[in-house]
Formats: sequence, C-alpha cells, structure tokens
Amino acid sequence: MSLPRLWTTSLEPAFDPIRAMRREMENAFRAFDQGSPSPSIGAGAPAINVAETKDAFEVTAELPGVDDKDIKVSLDGNQLVISGEKKAESTKDEKDWHVEERSYGSFYRSMSLPFEPEDGAVEAHFDKGVLHLAIKKPAKAVKTTKTIDIKTGAPPSASPVPNKAAPPGKAA
Repeated sequence: MSLPRLWTTSLEPAFDPIRAMRREMENAFRAFDQGSPSPSIGAGAPAINVAETKDAFEVTAELPGVDDKDIKVSLDGNQLVISGEKKAESTKDEKDWHVEERSYGSFYRSMSLPFEPEDGAVEAHFDKGVLHLAIKKPAKAVKTTKTIDIKTGAPPSASPVPNKAAPPGKAA
C-alpha cells in the first residue's frame, strides 16, 4: 500500500486565470487592511490606550483637531463612552488660486469596565489633542495580595484513620 501524495502536479488543472486574479485581489485587500492606520477621527473611532494600575484604569484617547467643548465622556453602568464631533475649516488665498477645506465628522468609542465606577471616580483632562481619563477602582475591585504562611512538616490528616479494633474474642 502506498501513502497518498501531498504535492502533485499531475492532477492539478492547467493555469486558471480567474483563480490567479482572485488570489491577486485577496492579496491586495490584505495589504490594504494591514497598511491602513489605526482608527482615527473621521473614521468614527479615535485611537485609545488603556493601562491598569493597582488603584485605577488610565485611558488616553487621541483627538487631534477636536475642541474640548465638542467632547463628551459618559458612564452608563460599567460602560465608558467617549464621543463627540470634529469641526475643522481652513482657507488659503495665494497667488491666483483660492482653497477652502472643511472636515467634519462625529466619533464614538466605548469600552466595558470590569467594575461600575462610583460617583466622582472619573477625572478627565484634555491637553494638546489628547484626552486623559483616570478611573479609580472601587475598594471592592482593588486587588490585594495576601501572603500565606508556609508551615513545615506533613499536613494534619483531615480524617484520621482509626485503629482497627481486634476481632471479638481476641485480646489486643
């Protein structure tokens, strides 16, 4: 008995241009997806970073060109929501031409926290296009490390084995 061949050319069909074109298109889409930057303003979701410390979560969101009055941060239970709108206009008058550009778009980003923050537990600061959030953990969510003492020797038996009693009639 012979093992089946994994690589063979005898049963493969001749060159298929449709299959080759499909493969090229899939490779182009894959390269496009990999080359695209992370979501940004105008694409609907700002790029964020999340870090956890012992006492809090620290969230930063990149919001270039957004005015602080156009940002909304809210909590719905344990759901943190960052939303708002970007409005930008620029005008250039040089030589014999005139250029006017406008950029508008709303953005939205939400994340579930592993706890429900208490009232006043969220601090927000906006500086140079970056939103900084500090979300304090409630006392019950703060992990504490407890050290366990290690004792030497064998552990006490949970169910001691009783001495077998001598059968009746025989003295022990």
